[in-house]
Amino acid sequence: MIYLKTELAEALEAGDKDSVLAALQQAIELEHATIPTYLYALYSIVPGKNDAIAEIIQSVVIEEMLHLVLVANVLNALGGSPVLDKPDFIPSYPGPLPGAVEADLIVPLEPLSIALVTDVFMAIEQPEDELDFPVVEAALAAAAAPLTIGQFYRDIKKTIEELGEEAFVSGPRNQIGPDQMDQAVVVTDVATAGQAIDTIIEQGEGTETEPLEVVGTGYAHYYRFAEISNGGRLVPNPDAGPDTKPDDRYFYDKANHPVPFDASGVYPVPKNPKVNGETPPTYPPGAVGQIANDNFNYTYTGLLRVLHRTLNGHPEQLDTAIAMMMSLRQQAMDMASGADTSNKNVGPSFEYQPVNTGLRSASA
Repeated sequence: MIYLKTELAEALEAGDKDSVLAALQQAIELEHATIPTYLYALYSIVPGKNDAIAEIIQSVVIEEMLHLVLVANVLNALGGSPVLDKPDFIPSYPGPLPGAVEADLIVPLEPLSIALVTDVFMAIEQPEDELDFPVVEAALAAAAAPLTIGQFYRDIKKTIEELGEEAFVSGPRNQIGPDQMDQAVVVTDVATAGQAIDTIIEQGEGTETEPLEVVGTGYAHYYRFAEISNGGRLVPNPDAGPDTKPDDRYFYDKANHPVPFDASGVYPVPKNPKVNGETPPTYPPGAVGQIANDNFNYTYTGLLRVLHRTLNGHPEQLDTAIAMMMSLRQQAMDMASGADTSNKNVGPSFEYQPVNTGLRSASA
């Protein structure tokens, strides 16, 4: 389970709009920070292998992007401006998530493994009170801590409710709506801000009695990753009745609905590649992978710039952002397979790079 610094909760105790805007910017950075670690594992999967696992991870990534947009909608509705285009927006991997307690979980860039899903992905998404369905083994100890991600969002929601309607600007401001992104919530007041925040919490955690999302049709992120960890889809218990405990209403069905893991279906990309500040860098100038990695990071940085503009009053650029995401996916898959790197399996370092040094090297 991820625990956040107590300073985040203490700042919200001021009860003013500035503290809420700062907390929402922190939430945007937190939502984004989970995406590269999920994508790195996804990109490491050999096409045609581990298809069920790939589908699960991709579904979570899509909803993490939705959560980022929902937080930006709330921030914009309160008169703030989300910031995505800055070097320190991208965390350093391996390392803690933004706002997390330093001694807590360290998040890496690693090829897919069951240990990565169980020890990292499930820990990121673990609810405060997870439902312990049969077959699940409690591998993650829940130590006492002052603030979880879910509680952080609940504190933001409570402070917004206390600020009241006068905290919101007039009319929809810089909003991404459901016509542009499925399940997006246009935020204009306390009620719609609460709806957006509840969507984030429930898609990540489920509820206290059900693993299902309240918004959406699937299971919450923690239970989707648990399907990978336990090797079977989560299915309703046909013998459950009205008096059945919540923990016994579902089970992971490895026999009839397996989620198999094939270790041979994962490219052996390096763990935690890094170029900036690394001595020596994983991909030094002239080395195999350097050009491809630089090109990826340049596209990734460009994507953050486009998302920054999209969420700051230019929603028409969302299509451009989606196209760039598809380009990134293909670049990363070509790197992992060795198609563009002399048959060497290479992984992207996910670093801020506003200048395309890769293209310069290619033409030198």
